[in-house]
Amino acid sequence: MEIQIKESKIFAPLINKWLVETPEERVRQEYIKKLVNEYGYSINQMAQEVIVNNSKRGQGKARADIVIWKSEEDKKDGKAAFIVVECKSQNLKIHVEDYFQGYNYAAWAGATFFVTTNLKETKYFNINKEYLPKSLEEILAIPKADEVNDTNKILELLSQTKTFTREEFTRLLFRCHSIIRNNDKLSPEAAFDEISKVLFMKINFEKNNKGSIVFTKEKFKQDELTFEQNIRPNLKNTHLDLPYMQYLFMNTKNFYNEDKLFEENELIRIRQNSFEAILEELEKYNLSDTSDDVKGIAFEQFLGKTFRGELGQFFTPRTIVDFMTNILDPQEGETICDPTCGSGGFLIKSFEYIREKIELDIQYYKEKFKNELMGEDYDSLSESEQTEINRKLNNIFDLLNKEFEVSNEGNFESRLYDLSHNCIYGVDANSRMARTSKMNMIMHGDGHGGVHHHDGLLNVNGIFEERFDVILTNPPFGARIDKSLKITEADRFRDEVAINKLVRRYGQAYKEALRQTDDNIGNSVLSLFDTGKFTGLTEVLFMERCLKLLKKGGRMGIVLPEGILNNSNMQKVREYFEGRAKILFICSIPQDVFIAAGATVKPSLVFIKRFSQEEEDKYNNIQELVTEEINQKYIPDVDTLNIQYANRKKDKEYKECLKVINQRKEIEIKEKIKALFDYKIPIAKVEKAGITTTGAVCENELLDVEKEFNEFNKETMLWNSEKKEISYKLAKNGNLVRVIGNEEQELKSPKCLR
Repeated sequence: MEIQIKESKIFAPLINKWLVETPEERVRQEYIKKLVNEYGYSINQMAQEVIVNNSKRGQGKARADIVIWKSEEDKKDGKAAFIVVECKSQNLKIHVEDYFQGYNYAAWAGATFFVTTNLKETKYFNINKEYLPKSLEEILAIPKADEVNDTNKILELLSQTKTFTREEFTRLLFRCHSIIRNNDKLSPEAAFDEISKVLFMKINFEKNNKGSIVFTKEKFKQDELTFEQNIRPNLKNTHLDLPYMQYLFMNTKNFYNEDKLFEENELIRIRQNSFEAILEELEKYNLSDTSDDVKGIAFEQFLGKTFRGELGQFFTPRTIVDFMTNILDPQEGETICDPTCGSGGFLIKSFEYIREKIELDIQYYKEKFKNELMGEDYDSLSESEQTEINRKLNNIFDLLNKEFEVSNEGNFESRLYDLSHNCIYGVDANSRMARTSKMNMIMHGDGHGGVHHHDGLLNVNGIFEERFDVILTNPPFGARIDKSLKITEADRFRDEVAINKLVRRYGQAYKEALRQTDDNIGNSVLSLFDTGKFTGLTEVLFMERCLKLLKKGGRMGIVLPEGILNNSNMQKVREYFEGRAKILFICSIPQDVFIAAGATVKPSLVFIKRFSQEEEDKYNNIQELVTEEINQKYIPDVDTLNIQYANRKKDKEYKECLKVINQRKEIEIKEKIKALFDYKIPIAKVEKAGITTTGAVCENELLDVEKEFNEFNKETMLWNSEKKEISYKLAKNGNLVRVIGNEEQELKSPKCLR
C-alpha cells in the first residue's frame, strides 16, 4: 500500500474517499499504511472515524481515529474492537494527558490494545476493562495480523510492559557480561570494556543501515563469509588483513577516531564464539530505533550495578543528578561541561532536560501557526481554501520537525544538532569511563561528540577557561596530587589538523588555551592552580578548575565532602572561593546516597556562581576600600610598636607583636568585607535522597527542596541565563522564518517535501 496525494488531497482507503490533507489526516493515513504493510492487517478489517457508543464529545458522538477488528467478519457482525488507534498531528512528543481520551474510547469499544501515534512517536497500551485508568501501563508492541488468535502471544504482549522491557534489557546486558567472564575469564572491568566495544559496533552498524537491518549473529556470519571469500584475499600483506570481527571493530574505531576513545592498536579481546553469543543475545533489539527510555535507562541500571567498589566513584546516582540539574536549570544555547564526567550522568540529564524544552517550544509554535492559519472561520471556507491552508500547515510542521534531526542535513543546522554538537562537553582521565560516558549518551539519544579521554585538569579540544555557562560535576574525593607530578610532553596536544580546526572555531582563545600545557612542560601540575600553593586535594583543585572553566556569571553544581565547608584547615580554601564566587545554595545529603557507589565520606551538594564582571568589580572595590581603612586604623599601633622596638626590629618579640597586629587586621578586613558584601545563602539538609545504602529506591526529600529553592530563585533572580532566544514567524510569502536574536533565516523544505 502507498499513500496517494494529489492537489493537497489524500486518499482514505478505509472510506474510499479523497479527503483534505490536514496534518491529522496525513498522520492517520501514514499509520494505516504501516498497519497494512508492516503488520499485515487488511483494509477490510479496519475503519476510521468510528462512533464510540456511550460517550459524547460536546454534543456529538465521540469518534475513534482508527479501529481494527480481529477479522472482517468481526467487523461486519459488530463485535468488540481489537485495537483502537488515536492519532495526533505531528507533535514531537505525546504527553500523558493526550492518552486518556483515546484510552477511554478503546475501553468503551471493548478493545484489547490501545495505540497513540504522531508518526514520530508511537506508544502502545493494554486495556484493563475492569478499571478506569488512573495510570496507564505502557507495553512494548501490538500483535501482527497473523497473531490475533494466538492466545499465548496476546498474553505475552500484554505482559511485556516498558518497565519489564527495561529490566529485560538490563538482564540481557548482565548475561552478556557473564558470557565474557565465563568464556574468556576476564575481570568484571575488562568484561565491561568488551561489551562496550560490541555495543559500539552494533549501534554503528544499525545507524549506518538507518535501522533497516539488525546486527544479528546470522547477519554477521553471512557478511563474514562474503568478506573471507571476496574481500580479504585482496587485503593480504596489508594492515587490513584481519578476521572479519576485528575488521568490523577497526571500522568502528575509525568512525569514532576524532573522539580518541580507543587505542590505535586496540582489538576485540574475546573469542569469536563469545562475540557471536553476545550478538545472539542482543539481536532482538535494534539499537537504532529502540526507544531511548528503554535502552538508556537499562544501560544506566546496568552501570549502577556494575560500577560498585573501585568503579563506584564514577557513577553518580540519578536522584542526585536530576536534582542538581533541575536546580541549575540549563537553557538552550548554554554550554555545559563536566570535567570529571565518569559514566556521563550529568551530561545525559542536561541533554534530555534541554531537549524537552525544545520539544515544548516546537509544540507551542505548531499550535500557534495552526490557530493563525485556520482562524475561527476555517469551517466556513471553501474546500480549495481549506486545502491551501492545510498544504501550508503540513509544510510548516515538516520544517519544525526538522529541528530534531541530529545529523546536519538540509539547508540549516537544527536545534538538536546544535545541542548535540556545540553545547555538551565532558572529559574523564579514565579511558574506560570516557568510552562508557559516550556509550551512555548514545543510548540516551546522542549528544556524545564533546566527550573526551583526557586529564580533566588540563585543557583539551573545546574545554578551556571561561568557556561554559553551566558546570555539573562529582569530582574525585580524598586523593592528593603530589608536587612531583609534572606536566610532560605526553600532555601536549599535537594533532595539528584538530588544532587548526579548533583555532578556526574558537580563534585566539584556543591558542591561549594551548599555552596552559605548552608553556608549562616540566612544571608541577599544582603550579597551574592558585589553591595548589596550600593543598593538593583533588576536590579542591577541581573546584578551582571548574570555577576557571566558567564564564563570568556562570554557575556550577558540585558534589563535595562536607569537610570542605566546615573543617578549620579548609579556611583558606573557603576564602579563596568567597573572593571569586557567590554560594547559591548548599544541600547536605545522607552518606547513604554514595555508599552503594563506594564512597566513605559525608557529601554536600554545593551550588556556586562565579562573579559577574559587576560583582567582581564591586568585591574588589570593597576589598580595596576596607583594606585601606583597616590599615589606616592600625597605623598608630604599628607606629607605637616601631618606636618601642626602634633599635630591636630583628628581635623575635618584635616580629611576634607585629604578627599579632597583622592577624587582627586580616580578621577585621575579612569580617568587614563579608558584612559589606553580604547575601543570603539558603541551606537545606535531607535525610532521604531517593536511594539507600544498597542502591534501592526510597523516599526522596530532594523533590520538596527543589520546589522551595525554585520559589526562592524566582524571587531573588540568582543568575542570568544565557538562553538562546529562538522564535518563528511566517514571512509574507508564507514561508517559515526562524529568528535567533536579530538574525532571521528562511527555512525551506528539502526537495523530498512538497
